[in-house]
Amino acid sequence: MDVLKIATAGSVDDGKSTLIGRILYDTKSLTSDKLEAIEKTSKQKGYDYLDFSLATDGLVAEREQGITIDVAHIYFSTAKKSYIIADTPGHVEYTRNMVTGASTSQAAIILIDARKGVIEQTNRHFFINNLLRIKDVVVAINKMDLVDYSEETYNAIKSDFEKLMAKRDYQDQKITFIPVSALKGDNVVNRSEKTPWYKGQTLLEHFEVLDRKDVYNVGTPRFPVQYVIRPKTEEHHDFRGFAGKVYGGELSVGDEVVALPSQTRSKIKEIYFYDKKYKTASRRSSVTITLEDEINLSRGDMLVKAGDLPTIEKQFTATISWMDSQPLSAGKKYIVQHGVNKVLAKVDQVHHKIAPDYSGIDKETDALGMNDIAQVSFKLNKPIFYDKFKDHRTNGSFILIDTQSNNTVGAGFIG
Repeated sequence: MDVLKIATAGSVDDGKSTLIGRILYDTKSLTSDKLEAIEKTSKQKGYDYLDFSLATDGLVAEREQGITIDVAHIYFSTAKKSYIIADTPGHVEYTRNMVTGASTSQAAIILIDARKGVIEQTNRHFFINNLLRIKDVVVAINKMDLVDYSEETYNAIKSDFEKLMAKRDYQDQKITFIPVSALKGDNVVNRSEKTPWYKGQTLLEHFEVLDRKDVYNVGTPRFPVQYVIRPKTEEHHDFRGFAGKVYGGELSVGDEVVALPSQTRSKIKEIYFYDKKYKTASRRSSVTITLEDEINLSRGDMLVKAGDLPTIEKQFTATISWMDSQPLSAGKKYIVQHGVNKVLAKVDQVHHKIAPDYSGIDKETDALGMNDIAQVSFKLNKPIFYDKFKDHRTNGSFILIDTQSNNTVGAGFIG
């Protein structure tokens, strides 16, 4: 069954947690004890409706303040798909959390309060989805019940958002507008009779029919070696396989491949998944590959198709989302973890900070603070094999690790 990961974004009180709770309720994905707890708490608060936000706001601080702080992952399934919803915070001080939640998502929901329309936070949410190359974005115009399900209000917000779309640098996104009421359930899972002017799909219907090609940035196949398999048994004493995960495309028996960094050539002899052989390893499948020739490969090396090599360099420039309280500045050293590869890197130059609300760049800066987004150059102590993020989301991204604390302090997207 296909698994679709969806990132959510919305400002405080836009109804994001309520929307997710509504999806869980209408798809009958809430356990009976969870539903009882929601009913009990809603009554205690004096509500004459179920407070579905209680289904997702897991932290005590979130429940007390009625806001989302951390990234929560919510799982549910229908007959067609399995879903993972990354419930991300919308506040500017939690930009790093939103980047983290959206970085591995294939689709996104941006919530807009129908009473407020497009606001500064909306710009930021769309910017991050654009930065992370999310291909399918739903703009859910929520709380339509509070504007009398006005088609005029819906069209005005849609028009304002389309002006924002003109500023993006990633044109392959599909943007879909849906009028919803998370509280009342209009056009979330079930079609609403209160919006007869809307002829499109409900939110869930939209995701149910999404095809893989509509959400995945299919690029060239990359196979980072995670483990070399050499069984210590008499039966398999000559076996030498390379275990890893296929990213970006497919690899098949007979394909001519190049081993990096040695650039030695060979052909794929066999592809195993457990004890079964396959002719082709599809994108995102974890397999073991054997080669026709005895070549030297170890963890961190990479197999790619001949004629389809990535960039092999000891330096690169990337867009960085900074997540640490200690600033990043020129001259500092970090560990770049690129796939399974870990390389020592030095910050060569902070070029400029990028305003995530499309208001411009700041060239008068030499350091990054928490939640800043900037263009930064690095020099490495050995080459890595990378693609541009716009061409290959997996092989074009990395994390930065502090050499002292071993904490993850930043996420990067190679330009």
